[in-house]
Amino acid sequence: MKMTEPLPFERKVLSVQEVTRQVRLLLENHIGRVWMEGECSNVSAPNSGHIYFTLKDETSQIQAAWFKGRRAPNALMPKEGMKVRLYGLITAYERGSQIQIRVEDAEDAGLGDLQKRFSELKESLKKEGLFDASHKRPLPLLPSRIGIVTSPTGAAIRDILQVLARRYPDRQVLIAPVPVQGEAAAGSIARAIAYFQKEQNVDVLIIGRGGGSLEDLWAFNEEAVARAIFACTIPLISAVGHEIDFTISDFVADLRAPTPSAAAELVIGRKADFEQQVQRLEQRLQGALSHRRLSLRHRLSDLQAHKLFHEPAHLVSGYRQQLERYQDRFQRALYRQVTDPQRTLSEQRLTLRHHMEHRVHEAQRRVDDLDQQLHRLQDLYLQKVEDQLDQYQKQLHAYNPFQVLRRGFSITRTAEGTVIEHPENLKTGIQLETLTHTGVLLSTLDSVSPRKSE
Repeated sequence: MKMTEPLPFERKVLSVQEVTRQVRLLLENHIGRVWMEGECSNVSAPNSGHIYFTLKDETSQIQAAWFKGRRAPNALMPKEGMKVRLYGLITAYERGSQIQIRVEDAEDAGLGDLQKRFSELKESLKKEGLFDASHKRPLPLLPSRIGIVTSPTGAAIRDILQVLARRYPDRQVLIAPVPVQGEAAAGSIARAIAYFQKEQNVDVLIIGRGGGSLEDLWAFNEEAVARAIFACTIPLISAVGHEIDFTISDFVADLRAPTPSAAAELVIGRKADFEQQVQRLEQRLQGALSHRRLSLRHRLSDLQAHKLFHEPAHLVSGYRQQLERYQDRFQRALYRQVTDPQRTLSEQRLTLRHHMEHRVHEAQRRVDDLDQQLHRLQDLYLQKVEDQLDQYQKQLHAYNPFQVLRRGFSITRTAEGTVIEHPENLKTGIQLETLTHTGVLLSTLDSVSPRKSE
């Protein structure tokens, strides 16, 4: 083997640490302390008391660090979108190989461009009435189909689908995949909302994305998105960023959710909660029916126990005794008078007897009619309640997710229990479970073929 000849010069090899240290010293010695002006972004204030953020203008950006020991108690607090003037040392963060300014002082230079545009558009749309509560629509109690406008690869869609699958797994979900940041994002989001508005194929709509800086969330601050939300007649939830983030879409939407996961929780309750509510209503209905039936029985018993049904002769006897007392009085009076009025008194006595008997017969017929009417009303009421119970049972039967399997459909999932929605992402050889009406089919994935157009 031929030996390699030594190089005519000696190479000097520097470590990464040595290079970054020389860059830091070069920046500190040749640039040093300067004033800079720009807009704050990605502001972070951890518990340590230090403040980290990005200072940017139209074309460039630089990292900024304002350490707790360098900041006065009444110093300016940088905020997202704020335009500031900073004084500090231009240096380099050796561990991250980043150029940064180590802030020593800061002044407010007015609102940043994005923050200014946000405030102006918000005020303009508010004057037009796009934020008015009178335009807000309530969410449906149990939506069958849910539309989602978001990025198909972000964490937001995974969080939403996980919550929906856990709370009510048989709901249908339609996803409109759109970019959620960048120049094309606002137009794509507005067109997706307009699509759902035109098709009217969902009961409720969720738009949103995960957290980020003001620039990352800016697509949801565009006027085109705001007007598409306002024109949408489908109840719409805005779930953009974290709980502290607010966008124009939050103010126009029918409801704002602090996070995408919270939006999924707001749009549909847990299946178990609905089942418990139906059971409580059924129990209340059965209790009310039993109470009504018992009340009618007591009323019927009271009527049947009335002395009018059991002692009619006693009542007639009482009237007869009273009549006889009157008769005796009349007779004694007649004896004291002339005998001619005696015939008139006899006629009046007969007429009075017929009248009292007629009233007793009328009262008897009235009681019989009321008894028949009571039985008819009781039968009608019981039939109505039974019809309502039958209708509720049919509705529960219709909402049963296993009825879909009875019609020949099936559900395929992985061995871990994850329902397969995008088979092209699966690897061959994995174990699959297919749920049918009568059992579970176990299989191994050999290949995935693209779905043919309908």
